[in-house]
Amino acid sequence: MNKPAQDPLAVAEMAERRSGNAFMATLRRDLKLAIRHRGELANPLIFFLLVITMVPLGVSPSPKTLAVLAPGMLWVVALLATLLSLDGLFRSDFDDGTLEQLLLSPQSSYINVLAKVIVHWLTTGLPLTLVAPLLGVMMSLPEAGYIPLMLSLLLGTGSLSLIGAIGAALTVSLRKGGLLLSLIVMPLYVPVLIFGASGVRAAIEGFAYNTQLAVLGSFLALAIIAAPLAIAGALKMSVNN
Repeated sequence: MNKPAQDPLAVAEMAERRSGNAFMATLRRDLKLAIRHRGELANPLIFFLLVITMVPLGVSPSPKTLAVLAPGMLWVVALLATLLSLDGLFRSDFDDGTLEQLLLSPQSSYINVLAKVIVHWLTTGLPLTLVAPLLGVMMSLPEAGYIPLMLSLLLGTGSLSLIGAIGAALTVSLRKGGLLLSLIVMPLYVPVLIFGASGVRAAIEGFAYNTQLAVLGSFLALAIIAAPLAIAGALKMSVNN
């Protein structure tokens, strides 16, 4: 007997539902793993706090000097703190074979990879964004810079996680790939750093900072579209080598 033809809309709906289930399953799994490893979770925040605390000691305790340095320094240290956590993004999954199974799954690699990067941002970029105003007080950041700082970090750290995940995927099979990861990722981080810090500085000087935020939003949108594809391809190369 001939099987009845399936409704294309129904098939598409089922595929979309399976993709959504895979996305949520990966998201929940990685969040649980991140919570279990609280020590690794706190490393970027501790690094952020320690470096910003030492800046007044090593440069100058003068509020005027710190206020000038604050936008760039806060952004640079947030960038380095994000970079610090990237090496372990896919490492544990690669070591125990989970990553290979994830790539062989019938579900879209784009969806699974995007879920993993979102967890990285939730456990690294978002906490850094929330802590930044407190450290801004320590750096004598002018009042006009707090909202732009948080908004720019909110957009910028998402791009940093997505871009950094490409480097993490390329170096996941290397036992000591931290230095190579930094060399790959740092040039790609420069535009995000420039527009993030300049947006905060413009707000402090009384100028509009909408343009910088719009550019950061464009970087993030482009990264969400393109980065997971590059990450999935890089992971397949690393796993097959």
